[in-house]
Amino acid sequence: MSFAGGAPGGLNYCPCRYGRSRVLFRGPRRPLDLPYLAFLGGSETYGRFVDLPFPARVEPQLGLPCVNFGIPNAGLDLYLSDPAVLEAAERAETVVLQILGAQNMSNRFYSVHPRRNDRFLRGSDRLLALYPEVDFTEFHFNRHMLGRLHDLSPERFAQITAELRLAWVARMKHLLALLRGRVVLLWVAEHLPPETPQEGLARDPLFVDRAMLEALRPRAAALLEVELSEAARQRDTEGKVFAPLEAGAAAESLGPLAHAEVAEALGPVLAALQP
Repeated sequence: MSFAGGAPGGLNYCPCRYGRSRVLFRGPRRPLDLPYLAFLGGSETYGRFVDLPFPARVEPQLGLPCVNFGIPNAGLDLYLSDPAVLEAAERAETVVLQILGAQNMSNRFYSVHPRRNDRFLRGSDRLLALYPEVDFTEFHFNRHMLGRLHDLSPERFAQITAELRLAWVARMKHLLALLRGRVVLLWVAEHLPPETPQEGLARDPLFVDRAMLEALRPRAAALLEVELSEAARQRDTEGKVFAPLEAGAAAESLGPLAHAEVAEALGPVLAALQP
């Protein structure tokens, strides 16, 4: 992926591959022949623009290698379609699985790119029938497309979000089964999981609510909810490493304080699960 190595003058993410996976993950590459922990997730897990993302911050607390399999804008499809990463995660002592939004995965309404899950590929006949007035060839990203559909008709849009929620829960249950339940589900956001379904696109992870998480709790080793402090929510570039052209994106990403808060909350949970 184009961001993996970092832009000139920005952070070097030491991109690496594991096994036969076609995805470039954040390095340095960690050994998989000794006990380790695996971290699966999106932009927050990857830690774009920060020197020490929370997987790296947790490692000294545990004395075990923490392998960062996070990818910016990842969806569940990336992991479920990558046998090499699934095998590596299955062999880990424990897996930390960041709660990802429900928008970046293929479903009965639209298809996404198998690796760049935030990319919209095509709408199904079902979606075209639901929104006959829309030219879907103009969309390249899921969020852009969904925002337009929501604005056109919140009532019709509710059919899409209902489908996304059902598909998300089913796919999460499948992934937890493959990983034999040795998973810490990690919610990282500026707010706690909403008690009722959210139809808008204002708060990540999109369309995931507490009832969906509770449906997964019996299948996981733990569920950890990290609500970031007000200081950690600040949209600025303090403590981040980026090239001049990346300043806008850097300001919207989690900073070192947020990663420190996640690591502080996550470390004891993981330590309690180790033999």
